[in-house]
Amino acid sequence: MKKIAILGSTGSIGTQALDLCRRHPDRYRVVALTARGSKEKLFEQVREFRPEIAGLTDSFDPAEIPEDLKFCHFLSGKEALHAAAAETDAEMVLVSIVGIAGLQGVMDALKAGKQVLLANKEALVTGGHLVTELARKAGKPLLPVDSEHSAIFQCLQADGTNKAEKILLTASGGPFRTWDKERIEKATKAEALKHPNWNMGAKITVDSASMFNKGLEIMEARWLFDMPEDRIEVVVHPQSIVHSAVVFKDGAVLAQLGEPDMRVPIGYAMAYPERIETGVPAPDLFKLGSLTFEKPDEEKFPALRLARECLRAGGAACTVFNGANEEAVAAFLREEIPFGQIAVRVEKALEKLAGLRANCIEDIYHADQLARAVSNSEFRIQNSEL
Repeated sequence: MKKIAILGSTGSIGTQALDLCRRHPDRYRVVALTARGSKEKLFEQVREFRPEIAGLTDSFDPAEIPEDLKFCHFLSGKEALHAAAAETDAEMVLVSIVGIAGLQGVMDALKAGKQVLLANKEALVTGGHLVTELARKAGKPLLPVDSEHSAIFQCLQADGTNKAEKILLTASGGPFRTWDKERIEKATKAEALKHPNWNMGAKITVDSASMFNKGLEIMEARWLFDMPEDRIEVVVHPQSIVHSAVVFKDGAVLAQLGEPDMRVPIGYAMAYPERIETGVPAPDLFKLGSLTFEKPDEEKFPALRLARECLRAGGAACTVFNGANEEAVAAFLREEIPFGQIAVRVEKALEKLAGLRANCIEDIYHADQLARAVSNSEFRIQNSEL
């Protein structure tokens, strides 16, 4: 039986991971759960899975803890994440927190010698060189949970001495794939949140619509697989059945196919190097009929160009990209800015903060704070002109 800690247990990834634990009670024991602010949902999870530690990163009154949950040690704030990541006897830590908030949890888990199941791409986007060095020292591979990176990882298991030449990173294209640039720039919140294939949280759904999510995934792939950005090609695949592929030096292309259901990549990471039943059926190729592939349009989706520019620039550019985007998406979700302003604000932040260093985690947090401040200042300037 493997012991697992889940950081972000009430979100989409966390709840699906718990579904797999529920399906395989003989294989997994949950020892720690954390959430941001969904305390009632967390209480229900604690009641069912009976972890040793649980925590909310938002502040809460300990008097709110129900009497029947007093067996569990509850924590709050950063202390909750650190304890769940590093202070239990969990062998695996699933980090499914959204945003840069997951970086410290990943580093804490690796420093404690834990196996990290990575569903937080921002940890590698902002601190890729620091995280991969810690993983190397821990002697444990980072096991990706993103469907695309899990697919690449699975394909690479068959490489042998056949060197990988290129990564084909698939993208659904989101809800605006067939829209023109002008229409995309005026898209509403309701339109951006209607993803054609996946059921995800609001932030990642908006990122999928803008393709900022794919920009972040290019950055993540660069560090996970030690692959230069010019050998990571984005391929728009509207059906979301081919989750990604790898081109090898002998001309072979290996791809991983599956239904658009995150329990498959989560289950692969949780059971690696084995496979477990996930409750997800295999795709029926006869019903699918055909699979299509397109080149992405970087005029309509500038996030892809900006992501590559950040990787080439080095330093804290990727951190600025991420922080400015998080703030811009939050403003869009509050319906304070139009959809087209997300990319504009990120590019302005990158222009103003070029050359920031990222030699340590303090540098990364400093760059993140500056990026958020610049992104928000652009919003205030824009509003003052209205």
